[in-house]
Amino acid sequence: MLNQKRRQKVLALCRKLIGIPSVTGDEKVIASFVSEEMLALGFDQVWIDQVGNVVGKIKGTGEGPRVLFDGHLDTVEVSDPSAWTRSPFGAEIVDNCIFGRGAADMKGALAAMISGIAFLAEDERPKGDIYVSGTILEEIAEGFSLSYILGDLRPDVVVIGEATELNINIGQRGRAEIVLETKGIPVHSSNSKAGINAVESMLSLLGGIKQISLPQHAILGSAALELTDIISSPYPGASVIPEKCRVTFDRRLMVDEVKEHVLEDIRRIINKETETNNKISATVDVASLQIKSYTGLEVEHSKFAPAWLLSEDHEIVNRAKMALKSMGMNPKINVYSFCTNGSVSAGIYNIPTIGFGPCKESQAHIIDEFIQIDHLIQATEGYYQLGKYLSA
Repeated sequence: MLNQKRRQKVLALCRKLIGIPSVTGDEKVIASFVSEEMLALGFDQVWIDQVGNVVGKIKGTGEGPRVLFDGHLDTVEVSDPSAWTRSPFGAEIVDNCIFGRGAADMKGALAAMISGIAFLAEDERPKGDIYVSGTILEEIAEGFSLSYILGDLRPDVVVIGEATELNINIGQRGRAEIVLETKGIPVHSSNSKAGINAVESMLSLLGGIKQISLPQHAILGSAALELTDIISSPYPGASVIPEKCRVTFDRRLMVDEVKEHVLEDIRRIINKETETNNKISATVDVASLQIKSYTGLEVEHSKFAPAWLLSEDHEIVNRAKMALKSMGMNPKINVYSFCTNGSVSAGIYNIPTIGFGPCKESQAHIIDEFIQIDHLIQATEGYYQLGKYLSA
């Protein structure tokens, strides 16, 4: 399946991708490069959509389902290049590993996807159309960019290329960013009784919020509600009590949890506290993010990404296992610990979605990020077989 020439092509593509900086919001250069590479590798059609995503199509014979393989183009920043022992964009090969920002998350997987599906088309036309997407803005807004592709293509199956150690992942907890704000009345701190301290109002709410009972799931584990920042205004106070206080929570979600139910848990605490203390004024909502892509598209995005879970005995999971076993793999069935673009494909569009990719989750975003070359090659072979089996 992968002779030496093909292996070298995959390796070269991975290194080229790593060599192109593509921090979230600055994906124009890599999008153009991926588009050119897809065409060179024989994709039948390649386009960049209004958001800035790259999509390549391999046309099938018309006898099978449409399959979409998704990998994101963007990476987190390299905050301190001097801390790296390898160049973050050098794509150096050391001890059978390729080093560089995005190697594990997830330019290695993207190189493997593009190559594996191109090689499949060279050898035999799949029954169904196969698409490979290079999506943008994933690191700050999981699923946002992919939603535009899904709305246009309506695939029957989605494969997310985030790290699984070459196993099959069938779900993940969701993620919501919850913002709680309290308002006070600012006065000179020497005369504090004449005002209302927004921070003290916030403190009276936090104790009850920490006691909220969160759902559990046998496969996905526990939901979570963690305070990630607290900000008062004005800051610094300079002899004035704060008139505003804002707290952000990271809320990890279970399947079927919706925005209003999540917010209602906190609203009950607010209502309970205001019954005994009418000085408290508080609001809670899901945070929003003003997104601007490199194409100029500007959209407000709600930071609520649903959980999702596919049944372990689902036909797609069984087909995926057959595909990987056909090349000698024995994949385990797992779930992601972090959030992925699957929050939209499975969590909103209800499209059967699985995850398959090289590397461990723990390799993402680290100093001296790397991918093992053996994993890169096996992932390429895996995408080849997944494309063949899932589109049949």
